[in-house]
Amino acid sequence: MTVRLSVRTAIWRSQIARFAASIDGLVPVVKGNGYGFGRRHLADIAAEFSDTIAVGTVHELADLPDDLDVVVLTPTLTAPADATPILTVGRSEHIAALSGWAGRVIVKLGTELRRYGGDLAVVDEARAAGLDVIGVAMHPPIAGTDDQRVEQITTALTGVDPALEVWVSHLARDAYAALPDSHRYRLRVGTALWHGDKSALHLGADVLNVRAVEAGQPAGYQQGTVPASGHLVMIGAGTANGVTPLADGRSPFHFGRTRMALHEPPHMHSSMAFVPDGEPLPAIGDWVDVQRPLHMTAIDEYRWL
Repeated sequence: MTVRLSVRTAIWRSQIARFAASIDGLVPVVKGNGYGFGRRHLADIAAEFSDTIAVGTVHELADLPDDLDVVVLTPTLTAPADATPILTVGRSEHIAALSGWAGRVIVKLGTELRRYGGDLAVVDEARAAGLDVIGVAMHPPIAGTDDQRVEQITTALTGVDPALEVWVSHLARDAYAALPDSHRYRLRVGTALWHGDKSALHLGADVLNVRAVEAGQPAGYQQGTVPASGHLVMIGAGTANGVTPLADGRSPFHFGRTRMALHEPPHMHSSMAFVPDGEPLPAIGDWVDVQRPLHMTAIDEYRWL
């Protein structure tokens, strides 16, 4: 079984280069599974245009280029072994967890997201604990407009030392450029940078078996009955790849511009789809399209075109 990501490399790399050149202070985000490409691969590309990248947690620090500053976006309650990465703190408990660790930190200030982050007193507390505070961060919610996010960030800037960099996210380029010139900014970007031109990306899975069935026959782990005459199609993608039904329960698979119905939910390494007579039917060895967010998918194979 194989889940394959095909990338039209020239188009993909060109979009990344244009985006990176258009933003002063860009911090590429390579967290999680590297948005489907792998963290190391994206970090190597990011190193071509940035001296800093961001990962999600301290557990994502391994196997990254040595010549990059690495920012950890999520607070940790376990200090890393060395003081090289830049950590994030948002409250007293995060600072206390770093007791004895002497490194650089960014203090997250609270926004309407209400996830992490406190007030400016956390900056003083972090400094008093011996941490090197190099900036503050604001993480507004995705919901709402750019104007609302800019307003939240601008409000949170009140009283922030102009010597501290201000790290922001979830802003379009024009909104980022409109931030007040009272501070220096860094813009964290992941999805818009790596998935900016989705026409260059295609996710597919191979067909491992095709079996003719009649209406009413039982099939699958749960022995559900086949709804009509047609074919069962075994697809080499399952929950081990993160492939599941869509949020509304529909199948994530397409063939011949037609959505393929699931006979039952995907299993570890394969999914069973049902194609009624008269609809486009793949053969063994064909590839079907997979509708799935790349940042939630484990890719088996890359095809660089």
